[in-house]
Amino acid sequence: MKVSVVLKSKGVDVFSVSPDQTVRETLQFFASKQIGCAPVIDNEGQTIGLITERDICNMVSRDGEDAVNRPVKMGLNKYVVSCSSEDRLPKVMALMTSHRSRHVLVVDDDVTVGIISIGDIVKHRLDEALQEEKMLREYIVGTGYSYHMDA
Repeated sequence: MKVSVVLKSKGVDVFSVSPDQTVRETLQFFASKQIGCAPVIDNEGQTIGLITERDICNMVSRDGEDAVNRPVKMGLNKYVVSCSSEDRLPKVMALMTSHRSRHVLVVDDDVTVGIISIGDIVKHRLDEALQEEKMLREYIVGTGYSYHMDA
């Protein structure tokens, strides 16, 4: 299965933040969009990193409550794991595992076209397994196929 299939089912909206947004503003944005990370995009439209809830937790742990008033550029992860929409899910899972990343930016022709999370992959794999189980049950019971003989 390709990344493009997962993006198609979850949607391709990419919500981003600017490097100068405060951590507080970013958290409010995350809550309003029900997301856990966002690419940080500068004034030239370049992705300069990724900010996640975990990055924010690390900032607060390190800097205390003052962290919420600091710009996200002070805590973002500048190393961004990325893949293409044509990559297969096992490759993306391997990337997530080897880089200990829960989010991977999907980039085609230097344009960010989506973000895929470990949760998106788990949901997709679970849906596949449930569909396969349903088909096997129907096959065993004899309802998963039909054959009509004309008299």
